[in-house]
Amino acid sequence: MKAYLVLDLKVNDFAGFKEYIARIPAFIAKHSGKYIVQGVQPVTIEGDWKPERMVIIEFPEREKAQAFLSDPEIQDLFRIRHATTTSRLVLAEGCT
Repeated sequence: MKAYLVLDLKVNDFAGFKEYIARIPAFIAKHSGKYIVQGVQPVTIEGDWKPERMVIIEFPEREKAQAFLSDPEIQDLFRIRHATTTSRLVLAEGCT
């Protein structure tokens, strides 16, 4: 079953965030992921959720998404994202 990482983020330090932007695609590909939505400004239709930027990454299965999240080589990039953005990240499985 496919799995999706959904990232809602506000970039607070674009200059510092550039390294993350440049390097993260290689790690997504390493774990068989692909962008479905990449850094777009979404439009809120209902409720009070107001994400500034949204990224959705599809993985062929939950285990691949979890391997991506726990990859020791990517942890420095996650620290960059945490330091330069305000973000929320969820993992959701798709329908069969």
